[in-house]
Amino acid sequence: MIKNQWYVVLDSKELKKGKILGTTRLGEKLVFWRDRTGKVGCVFDRCAHRGAALSKGKIVSNNTLQCPFHGFEYDVMGKVTKIPANGKNTSVPERFKVNAYHTVDQFGFIWVFWGEQREEYPPIPFFEDIDTKFKYDTFIDHWPVHYSRAIENQLDVVHLPFVHSSTIGRGCRTLIDGPIIKWTEKELQIWAFMRKDDGSKPRKPDELSVPNHEALLHFRFGNIWQNRLGESFRIFAAFVPVDEENSLIYLRLYQKVWRLPISGWIITRLANRIGNKKILRQDKRVVITQIPKKTSLKIGENLIQGDLPIIEFRRKREELIKENNK
Repeated sequence: MIKNQWYVVLDSKELKKGKILGTTRLGEKLVFWRDRTGKVGCVFDRCAHRGAALSKGKIVSNNTLQCPFHGFEYDVMGKVTKIPANGKNTSVPERFKVNAYHTVDQFGFIWVFWGEQREEYPPIPFFEDIDTKFKYDTFIDHWPVHYSRAIENQLDVVHLPFVHSSTIGRGCRTLIDGPIIKWTEKELQIWAFMRKDDGSKPRKPDELSVPNHEALLHFRFGNIWQNRLGESFRIFAAFVPVDEENSLIYLRLYQKVWRLPISGWIITRLANRIGNKKILRQDKRVVITQIPKKTSLKIGENLIQGDLPIIEFRRKREELIKENNK
């Protein structure tokens, strides 16, 4: 994973107010809790005293997380605020603390800034064109691969007519012109041009003009992507790192055509759970067979012109790792 990035780690609905959730994210055992005011905390799931799992504890009256073993209490910064055996008026030594991550709840997700704590944090990198007018449904799927493999699959424009021949890849348009890729300050943008093989060679990116419409695919570090199907529809995915060999895909359908409260939600849910789930499972069937499970810039693959988005993702990812993981 790349340090000093915002990562989606949970759907907001997974973390209930006044509840504790212990789970593995970003290769670490973490405990999340939402205190009675709604504020979210995230610390290592290991008490600084004698190593008990804090996820087995409880939230006490002052909104701190209490260890189940000896009652040590932790704030959202990972600091022990109370050691009951020493008395409530005894100050707590500085060494009694665990690693904590700055965590916020926005856009229906729990986000963790995976890096050192700081005075100011960069803004959440969510897509600005997905506003509150959209209704959405979330489907979560476990993939036994590194999250980089899952991301690359959604940047891959070559696989559509083969992996998705019965769904979004119909038409046998196997020849790929370009694709055109563009980095902005915030994201990687991809325009794909697919046509039937007429015996000609694919046109190179510099032989094409950047279209005057929005790119189809958008990716933002740390781990979010959208397929911009038009003004009223988006397919969104967060590729959540669990560990080096496992990830979770939080797949959302956003739409603002059917807006009635009940029927709009039902249609959105059905479309996501039937259509998008089927397409995602077609991807999963193949991606989980790829070796190695984790990608990098040079892993012995023989890439082609159509793989330009993947090459650019790997190049930028390696650059960010060198810059931030010192």
